Amino acid sequence: MIDSFNGKYRFLSNFAPCKVEYDGLEYASTESAYQAAKTTNTALRKEFQTSKPGDAKKLGRKVVLRPDWESIKLEVMEQLLRQKFTQPDFKRALLNTGDEDLIEGNTWNDTFWGVCKGKGQNNLGKLLMKVRKELRDK
Repeated sequence: MIDSFNGKYRFLSNFAPCKVEYDGLEYASTESAYQAAKTTNTALRKEFQTSKPGDAKKLGRKVVLRPDWESIKLEVMEQLLRQKFTQPDFKRALLNTGDEDLIEGNTWNDTFWGVCKGKGQNNLGKLLMKVRKELRDK
């Protein structure tokens, strides 16, 4: 089991630097692209392009959420993860995790994307395992 996306598993984190595109704009991490996707305001989305992942997360908490956000956020994350993990180095690293359960363990009480104090839905981990299986099956 991989229960933390730090150290040698930092590449699994949405904060890991990588180029991804969302709605025609390029971002420097899946976190920045994901946070930008929360709004339909193109000018505001451009601010996320140059934001560090932590800054993007903070800015994402302040935007007015698009009306359909709750219904599309998992799909958006999955799309971004597919982009990230088709890049050769990321793909190889993800496949090298074998059949390990991927759990986004955290201390910041994120029980939607990860697991904190033994509780959580681990949606990020589930999406990563789904993408890994798709890559393996190709």
